[in-house]
Amino acid sequence: MNKILSRTGINYEHRKKHIEVVAAVICEGNRIFATQRGYGEWKDWWEFPGGKMEPGETPEAALQREIREELATEISVESLLITVSYDYPNFHLTMHCYLCKVKSGSLTLLEHEAAKWLTCDELNSVKWLPADEEVVEKIKG
Repeated sequence: MNKILSRTGINYEHRKKHIEVVAAVICEGNRIFATQRGYGEWKDWWEFPGGKMEPGETPEAALQREIREELATEISVESLLITVSYDYPNFHLTMHCYLCKVKSGSLTLLEHEAAKWLTCDELNSVKWLPADEEVVEKIKG
């Protein structure tokens, strides 16, 4: 197998895949909605719901679509809270996290194992995915 080197000597063969996603920090009063993954390598870890953007889709539109698909709920996307850049072992993640509110629906779990409403004081009571830990720290301020 040949290595693919740039003029600067960077080995592109071993570059990680880059994944860009959006996540909803859904707020209601003093509580924040968290979901538990029900599948994959990170099963049982907690995250803010969301997913991958499709080509040509704005982050806001992607977030509304993902929450509709995952939670059968319509949300309003209020504002960008933080963009997290995190290196997982097999890929690099860029996650755009938005403060959101429920417009309609009852946050029905279609893909997740469990969900909780957490106050700021309760945010550390669950095991967050590594990239989501940075979001939790931003929320706690």
